[in-house]
Amino acid sequence: MKAVVYEKYGSPEVLKLKDIEKPKPKDDEILVKIYASTVTSGDVRLRSSDFPPLVWLPARLIFGLFKPKKKILGHELAGIVEEIGINVTEFKIGDSVFGTTTMLRTGSYAEYICLPQKWKSGVIGLKPENLTYQEAAALPVGAMTAIYLFEKAILKNGQSVLVYGSSGSVGSYAVQVASQKGARVTGVCSTANFKMVKSLGAESLIDYKKEDYSEGNEKFDIIFDAVGKTTKSKAKKVLKTGGKFVSVKMLTKEKSEYLKLIKDMAEKEELKPFIDKSFKLSEIVEAHEYVDQGRKKGNVVIEIID
Repeated sequence: MKAVVYEKYGSPEVLKLKDIEKPKPKDDEILVKIYASTVTSGDVRLRSSDFPPLVWLPARLIFGLFKPKKKILGHELAGIVEEIGINVTEFKIGDSVFGTTTMLRTGSYAEYICLPQKWKSGVIGLKPENLTYQEAAALPVGAMTAIYLFEKAILKNGQSVLVYGSSGSVGSYAVQVASQKGARVTGVCSTANFKMVKSLGAESLIDYKKEDYSEGNEKFDIIFDAVGKTTKSKAKKVLKTGGKFVSVKMLTKEKSEYLKLIKDMAEKEELKPFIDKSFKLSEIVEAHEYVDQGRKKGNVVIEIID
């Protein structure tokens, strides 16, 4: 099978398309034929080993001190179950699924992957019926992060919410989740992305290049940092008494109930992935180069099967 492998940290050119052995599912695993994956910020960070100084060494110890332990990247996917182990009860052959590869030994930049039907760090579930595989692949990581952080902040109907980095993957889902909950959303992004963010449910918009959100007069119940580029101390200036600050820099958790909620919201058309660009698996270097520019909107998809 075809897979994108990387043997060392570095620029997108370290990603190489190779022929490798097709995996065989263990007794509690499913073999998924992958139709689509994505380029997440986590993929880019692992490829380049671009970790903040305080966590650089711990991250390298986990993911590989001198070279990557997980040689195939790809944090999320959508595809079809092609084979199941004898102990699998959650899925059957032919099921359309979507989910993550969190903390597994291999990722989804490949034509096939074996996934446990359940494991501690990641999730897999039935794909939303109304979405394409490309759309479904772009849902799990960003949407679950938004849901988890809003759960931590105790999002409620009628609240005022500011989403910093509202045009990115996590931010685009945060805007939708907050809007569906009945919150009034202010999005912070560039003017070029105002139309996109407004279409997702934001009522007010701030161009971070022209205006410092923390110097404004409006106070917020929740400030959601979707890109890890603002701080709690800055947010406090415009937080209401008892207001909450949450950030993608915080540890998050994937849960099966989150994935089921995402599926339900997607099928009710309450949650929709925004896809900026799509690339073929053979164009993985170009896809990472594009994301490295830092100007992507929503999600970048890798099409493995048309």
